[in-house]
Formats: sequence, C-alpha cells, structure tokens
Amino acid sequence: MSHLDPGAAPAAPSDARIPAFDHLRALAMLAGVLFHAALAYSPMMHGFWPTAYRAQSPWIDAVVWFLHLVRMPLFFVVAGYFTAWLIVRRGWGGLLRQRLRRIVVPMLVAWPLVHLATSASTQWAVDHVAHPSPFLLMVKAWLAMPDAPAMPPSTGHLWFLYYLLLFTALAWVVHALDWARGFARTVRITPTRIAVLLPVLVAPGFFLTMAPHPAPESLFPQFWALALYGPFFALGVLLLDRVDLLLVLRRWLWPGLLVCVLAYVGFLVQLEQREAADWARTAPWSTALLQGLVAAWGTLAALIAGLRWLDRPSAWMTYLSRSSYWTYLLHLPVLFALQYVLLDHALSWPLGLLLSCGLTLAICLLSYELLVRRTRLRDWVG
Repeated sequence: MSHLDPGAAPAAPSDARIPAFDHLRALAMLAGVLFHAALAYSPMMHGFWPTAYRAQSPWIDAVVWFLHLVRMPLFFVVAGYFTAWLIVRRGWGGLLRQRLRRIVVPMLVAWPLVHLATSASTQWAVDHVAHPSPFLLMVKAWLAMPDAPAMPPSTGHLWFLYYLLLFTALAWVVHALDWARGFARTVRITPTRIAVLLPVLVAPGFFLTMAPHPAPESLFPQFWALALYGPFFALGVLLLDRVDLLLVLRRWLWPGLLVCVLAYVGFLVQLEQREAADWARTAPWSTALLQGLVAAWGTLAALIAGLRWLDRPSAWMTYLSRSSYWTYLLHLPVLFALQYVLLDHALSWPLGLLLSCGLTLAICLLSYELLVRRTRLRDWVG
C-alpha cells in the first residue's frame, strides 16, 4: 500500500522521496520571484522598497501579503521534511556534511557577491536614474553625508539559509538530549491538533514583530523569526513518517481555505486602518492571530493540494525544482538591476511586473543551464 494512501497506517521513516515536496519547493521559489518583483508596485511599500515604481496598484497589496504569509512557512516545512529525510538516509554525519557543502559554502561565497552586485546596481541607480524611488533618494542623501555611518552587515535575502543552519543546530540539540522521544511519548499528534494548534503556536512570532513582518536579515538571530518559522520546520520533520496527517486533513481543505481567506481579509482591513505611526510597532494580538491563521492554513492547504495534484513525476517541475536553489541565490540582484533600468520607462504596472518577472526568471534559468546544470557547480547549488 502506498505511503500516500489515506487508509494506510502511519508509515515508518523511509528514504522514499515524495515528488510533491520537490514540486512545492519549485512553486514557492516562483512565488518568491513574483513577490519581490511585485513590491515595486505596492502602495504600502512605496516609501521603503529600493525599486518602487511610479505606477502602483492596490491589487498588488491585496495579493502579495498572502504570498508573504505562506511562501516562507512552506519553504521551512519542505526544509524540515528534507532534513529528516537526509537523517534517515545518511545519518547525522551525512546531514552535517550536506549542510556544509550545500548551505555553508554557497552562502559564504554568494553573500559577498550578492552584496557587491546589489550595491553596484544601487549606486548606478543613484547616479543615473532620472525618476528614482524614495528609497534611492534616501540613499543619495545618506551618501552625501560626510560622516555617514556604515550600514550594519546583514544576510540580505540569504537569511533563509542562515535560519536553516540554526534550525539544523537546534534539531541536533533536540536529538542529543532525546527530547523528541519524550515528546512523542507524552503528546499524541493528530490532524485536528495540528490544524488548531499550528496557528496558535506561530502567532507569538507575529506578535513580536511589526506587520507585515520584515525579513530577519540581521546577523543576530531574531527570536520572533525562530518562534514563527520553528513550528513549520518541526512540522516538516514530523511529516516524513506521518504524511498521513495531511491526508486526513484533506477533507478540511475547502473549509480551511475559507477560514484562511476570511482571516486574510481581516488582516488587510487591519492594515488599512493602521496609523502611519504604527508601522514600527509590534503587531497587536488580533493581527498576530489573523496572520497565524493565514500562514498555518495557507501552508497546510498548499501541502494538501501538492499531495493531491503534484505528487507525480514531472520533467519540467523537476527541472524547476533543481534550478530553484540557483534561482534563489541569483534572482534578487538580477531583479533589482532590471527594475532600476525600468524606473525611467513609463510602463503600466502589469507590463512592468511581467517584464521584470519574465526577464529575471529567464536570466536565472539560462545561467543555470549554462553555468550549473552540466558543471561541478551542480553538486553545490544545483
């Protein structure tokens, strides 16, 4: 009987790889490119985003914050699942060697390169763009200061790799102290408990930061980010041998999506009613709980839909999945460079979004094909 049979007993840990998780990772990466590209046309982010464009649309804000609340939790669930899969297949030693080769080394190499590329394109935009964004004007004024302080170092958009290493270290501590076995003996995990408790578990993370939540780019671990993404990573670890939990939740898919949509509408209403002075404050509990519902049920719905419709071999989805790591590393500096150029061109926001997304993906996939897929780089970032 298949391990995806809803009538099957909970499967033992297996090194069988479920295609749906690879395919969901690819779709989450595409959502990430769309999210970052769309922020240029967001009225809410106009004063903060480097490539903020003159043409804006409230429809962008109506959509992008849903992507924001779901895509990174989905990434962490998939990361937790494959962490457990690697432990079963290769042991802890194999996992740590894989993390060194696939996470630590690429991050240390990409980090300065991404920083240099983004800084160079931003400097070019400050010097040459005739219709700069508010952010570029702020950078220009900052650079004109004779005693301008240096910007604090940050992980940039590579923060996901940083937190993946932190969660790997925490997972090793849990393993070394044998906490997982004690937890399993005292707490019975059921689909109902996951559906009800997951929003509650992640809400404190939302409460401890502003809304919408920022990227935790600081080199110092942010407790709110650990509290927010930790439960999703743990869920992914659990799903390696309890994927049946999602299959039981399948009957809740449409009611869960309705709850998710209603919570998201409530979240948007609260954002619209917020005063300008509230931007830097932590989110109220009501906003945190609404975000928790959207993040938890949106992620569960994506997982359920993935197991239902994506759990079969697909050549093009496999290609997107294998290229997703390279796309993740490359897409933001490429996107910024393209959108800086577009700032001086009068385009409607749909055309600008289509051009920036399409060209960014084309450059990332073409460079993957030429530089990674058939070279030794494939073992590191392919």
